Amino acid sequence: MSKITAAITAVGGYVPDFVLSNKELEKMVDTTDEWIISRTGIKERRILKGEGLGTSDLGAPAVLELCKKRGIDPMEIELLICATTTPDFVFPATANVICDKIGAKKAFGFDISAACSGFLYSLVTGSKYIESGQYKKVVVVGADKMSSIIDYSDRATCVIFGDGAGAVLLEPNTDGFGVMDSILRSDGSGRVYLHQKAGGSVKPASHATVDAKEHYVFQDGQPVFKFAVTNMADVSAEILERNRMTGDDVAWLVPHQANKRIIDATANRMNVGPEKVMLNIQKYGNTTSGTIPLCLWDYEKQLNKGDNLILAAFGGGFTWGSVWLKWAY
Repeated sequence: MSKITAAITAVGGYVPDFVLSNKELEKMVDTTDEWIISRTGIKERRILKGEGLGTSDLGAPAVLELCKKRGIDPMEIELLICATTTPDFVFPATANVICDKIGAKKAFGFDISAACSGFLYSLVTGSKYIESGQYKKVVVVGADKMSSIIDYSDRATCVIFGDGAGAVLLEPNTDGFGVMDSILRSDGSGRVYLHQKAGGSVKPASHATVDAKEHYVFQDGQPVFKFAVTNMADVSAEILERNRMTGDDVAWLVPHQANKRIIDATANRMNVGPEKVMLNIQKYGNTTSGTIPLCLWDYEKQLNKGDNLILAAFGGGFTWGSVWLKWAY
């Protein structure tokens, strides 16, 4: 019997209609369009507006689009994993809410919280359920409503993040396509540089934590940038080396869209030219768990069966990783 691998057979994506441009941010905080572009590469980002809307309202349409493309009913989905840093609720899992909203009544689901590396963690986790032979249709969603935890008076963070979601369908493959290898890492000591100070069990919500603005993203930019450049580039180079590949073998680098300079450093370390780097940070910003699947969504028509893709991410916690994927269609 041929080895079963988990292949991506469909991609869906969703971004809200509301566009928050750098010019609009200039009116809100002490920053400029030129500074934001030179430091991050971001020109605009999407924001989910509307009372009572959460991360599931980003993820659900992405999954529905995926189902339509593949020609399947949501009832065929057996497992749905949602990577998110901004769940609808502390509990239940946002994956469960998405399943309810799309009518995936036969699926079980759970969330994975690994900040910007969440989609990679979830993709690898989902692939194991396929490889085991137990499930035939697993959906992996990366979705975040980052605007819900951003202080729009903090110029260090408000220029970076946006809202959005992407989703992929994993199905069994015996022809050598799909998830081929992965390296996932974490270092919890990095939490001091990038975290949300309150709202968890260590520091539950109170009047004092709300008044002190401790429910927003806190980031110490320089250490995060330094760790991200080093680790995201290292792990991407490592996965090539251990599979006896070079930059010439890579059709596309699919990097987490946090910062254009980090992306460039990773591509340079892998000897991958800019023409082979997926980039949409300029129009969506950093959608955290959503960046990598949104890249696949944007570039889907440029992908060819058999293409070698290297997915790479770095996130708060710290978390980081890379995945080698052979495109299946």
